[in-house]
Amino acid sequence: MLDVGCGSGASAIPAAEAVGPKGRVVGVDLAERLLALARTKAVRRKLDNIDFVQGDMEKLDFPGGSFDAVVCVFAIFFVPDMERQVAELWRLVRPGGRLAITTWGPRMFEPGSSAWWAAVKQFRPDLLPAVNPWERITTPGALRQLLGEGGIAAADIAAEDGRQEFRSPDDWWTVVLGSGYRWTVDRMDDQTVARVRAANLAPLRQNGVTSIETNVIYATARKP
Repeated sequence: MLDVGCGSGASAIPAAEAVGPKGRVVGVDLAERLLALARTKAVRRKLDNIDFVQGDMEKLDFPGGSFDAVVCVFAIFFVPDMERQVAELWRLVRPGGRLAITTWGPRMFEPGSSAWWAAVKQFRPDLLPAVNPWERITTPGALRQLLGEGGIAAADIAAEDGRQEFRSPDDWWTVVLGSGYRWTVDRMDDQTVARVRAANLAPLRQNGVTSIETNVIYATARKP
């Protein structure tokens, strides 16, 4: 199995446990810091059937049909040409194998997300993106169209609404540091981070926010 954009191993490690010693999992990610965390988790769980490789999903050099399964969890939207990336992942799936792509649904992380970007705008407006990349595919129809343009004629797509509960509004900052928002945080100096954190958390505390939306869209396709 290939996990593209594996991060700290949230999906790759359970997959390695599931396939057992006769299977093998390869996790690829650009962020060496996250890969180091993934390797530590694998060692703690005594998994020797998993490899974590630093690499760019746009430059995968595996032969076609190399994997029984390819998964991409909350990462496909980080590439400019998503259609081309879908086609590349599909190329790596052997006949009879599966491709699985997971992306965020609408209102991702709300109300925390709106408060986050308002705080960033206040102190570092230069870091505001024109469009959040995941917003391009926040509906089943948009995801189905993307897969079709990537060469996948048939796929099972399901949307699932969810919420992440908090012990307190301050838990939102843990989400910021553990998500794609970390990229923005890492481009601020310590003083600005402190100001953004305070401005971000203030309205959540004031409104007693105890959860955020975590709506997800799942797509799976079997290769003929």
